[in-house]
Amino acid sequence: MKVFTVLTLTISLFGLVGCKQEAAPTPAPPAETADDHGHDHADGEVRDHSVAGHGHGAGPHDGVIADWGGGKYHVEFTVDHDKTEATVYVLGGDEKTPAPIDAESIELSIVDPQMVVTLAAAPQDDDPEGKASRFIGTHEKLGVVQEYEGTMTGVIDGTPYSGDFKEEAHDH
Repeated sequence: MKVFTVLTLTISLFGLVGCKQEAAPTPAPPAETADDHGHDHADGEVRDHSVAGHGHGAGPHDGVIADWGGGKYHVEFTVDHDKTEATVYVLGGDEKTPAPIDAESIELSIVDPQMVVTLAAAPQDDDPEGKASRFIGTHEKLGVVQEYEGTMTGVIDGTPYSGDFKEEAHDH
């Protein structure tokens, strides 16, 4: 009788708790190039590197896009493993157009391997004097070929911005 009571309680408990199921994120359309953020794929297929659940596709430099300021700005993370170098591009609301900002640096925090990299302003040719839409920094751990996850932070006109990103797994 005890076994029956315990079994009944266990089944009832599972019935009340249920199981949580999460919907898989809808993939964004593939980019127009067969190379994404410096990685060639053996099968030539392009993979989306957007933040799960945000719907951002690959950026104009084939990197992963994060939101800054509710869509006002976006930032694109790219990495060159051979140079142990990360480049972040500041983009406008359309996720394509450079958006030069008045900042000397922005900060990149990577979860694993854990690191913080200060990226210095590296203005592109069309950036106005004193502003930059590209920021570059190096760290020896960026030589690790893997999918990165982290946060990009910066300040624009006195307002702090922060955006999380996560590259999706793919073949190297």
